Amino acid sequence: MIFSCSGIGITPGIAIGEAHLLQRGTVEIAPRFVPLNQVTNEIDRYRQAVVEARQSLISIENKIPKSTWSEIASFVDTHLLMLADAALSEVPIEFIREQNCAAEWALQIQRDALVKVFDAMDDPYLRSRKDDVDHVINQIQKFLLQKKKGDEFPSLQGRIIIAQDLAPADIILLRHQGVAGFVTEGGGPMSHTAILARGFGIPALVGVHHATQVLRQGEQMVVDGRQGLLLVTDNQKILNHYRDLIRASEQRATLLLRLIKQPAVTQDGATARLMANIELPEEIEQTHSFAADGVGLYRTEYLYMNRSSMPDEEEQYAAYKQAVEGLEGLPITIRTLDLGADKQLDSCAKESTVCNPALGLRAIRLCLKEPKLFRPHLRAILRASALGQVQIMIPMLSNLHEVHQLKATLQEVKESLRRDGLQYAENMRVGGMIEVPAAALAADAFARELDFLSIGTNDLVQYTLAIDRIDDEVNYLYDPLHPSVLKLIQMVIDAGKRHSIPIAMCGEMAGDPRYIPLLMGMGLREFSMRPGSLLEAKRVIRSLDAASLSQQVTRMMKHIDRPNTLAALAKLCQ
Repeated sequence: MIFSCSGIGITPGIAIGEAHLLQRGTVEIAPRFVPLNQVTNEIDRYRQAVVEARQSLISIENKIPKSTWSEIASFVDTHLLMLADAALSEVPIEFIREQNCAAEWALQIQRDALVKVFDAMDDPYLRSRKDDVDHVINQIQKFLLQKKKGDEFPSLQGRIIIAQDLAPADIILLRHQGVAGFVTEGGGPMSHTAILARGFGIPALVGVHHATQVLRQGEQMVVDGRQGLLLVTDNQKILNHYRDLIRASEQRATLLLRLIKQPAVTQDGATARLMANIELPEEIEQTHSFAADGVGLYRTEYLYMNRSSMPDEEEQYAAYKQAVEGLEGLPITIRTLDLGADKQLDSCAKESTVCNPALGLRAIRLCLKEPKLFRPHLRAILRASALGQVQIMIPMLSNLHEVHQLKATLQEVKESLRRDGLQYAENMRVGGMIEVPAAALAADAFARELDFLSIGTNDLVQYTLAIDRIDDEVNYLYDPLHPSVLKLIQMVIDAGKRHSIPIAMCGEMAGDPRYIPLLMGMGLREFSMRPGSLLEAKRVIRSLDAASLSQQVTRMMKHIDRPNTLAALAKLCQ
């Protein structure tokens, strides 16, 4: 038997393995009460479920390598602390004892009470921690409801995860449990979860409708990220074909390693700068392994996510220090916090069906509004700047007032560091991300105020085309080659030339080999991408003639709206 589903491939890899259906939804519990003579038994059942949930988390924690970024372990530690807290370890037992509740219903009563507390919080960061509480409570409920101990948590080594959706934290934990790949019903190719999976090199499909309904536990399947195809089959001829493709891919990767010591220079001598996008210190080793020229985007959000409290200045400084020193003199661009959007979408969606955090209080908007959040963050980055080639990048800029506010805040933070006798680089370069159409249209003004600009195509495309890149109903409209998008990109590149400042690109478009010839022809010379894409990008660049591409693309851009030009663009980007 052969059964196939189509989806959106977010990594080019192939995975072969057995399906494991992962249920992430809230467990539905009906009110239930027990006779007085069963109360003690219910209390014992509840305590045993808490113990088993704790053992499950400890088992995951023990599988996380010691070299892994501390925040991954911190995610598990946070949930362990919640399990130990009286709110979950004692209060439900009081409901059982005083109201004769069944264990499941007692826990549900407490969950509803805790959710009300979190929903009433003014601080959006603290309010978003409701998801952590839900996750922990769901684990206890599943242990209470399961018939056989251990059924809920089999080994995931080599399995293909099937789920409605996965959070970024799920990807991190699943990676360290050795999953072969994953398939989700929701999500889009540019969601933060998809980008993280791509960075880890996990073969994956998103937007596979009804996957959790039509796929069965234990089925043998193939995930083909290149074709956006899921095959359910035990046909050995087909499986051997895909095994051959995996071996061929591994051989190609071996050949690319020969380019490590070669420069990223075109046939006619134009030099490109290839940088790495990272968010976990463990990825710094990959930066060296794939011969990156430095880090063009260091995401800082993961220090703040999946935990019950915000990191203080010292914890942040330790993380940035580790990254800067690990690069051994290579430059690093640290992006300030970009909390919001898809990093809080799940909790936001639960509260309102019309809420769109991508257009709300996020990134620099949030930071400028919350100085208690922003100032320790800036202090930590500035302190790290004394240790190497550090520059800071501001996401989600939309007007110059934000730049002026940022500069004023930076000056105040520098003065506070001087008073405290702490070192920092006085002339640390400050740049901005161009990911809002308004910023691209005002690129000249931003280029006059900042030391460099970096084009964030992931958001620039979604805002220009008025689509939500994590909504599988409209993500087919996500088109980096849309004429309006290309015009905005060209505006930014040209503004950089006029004002003699570097222009980089750090979105997924920069690491896609199909688009590199076009971008080189537009005049882009700095590309920042996941480490695993660097050598393929170098291979493409070394095959190009930059002068010829420049002439070709210049002609195209003059007539970008004509059908024949769009066809020529599509051919160039095959």
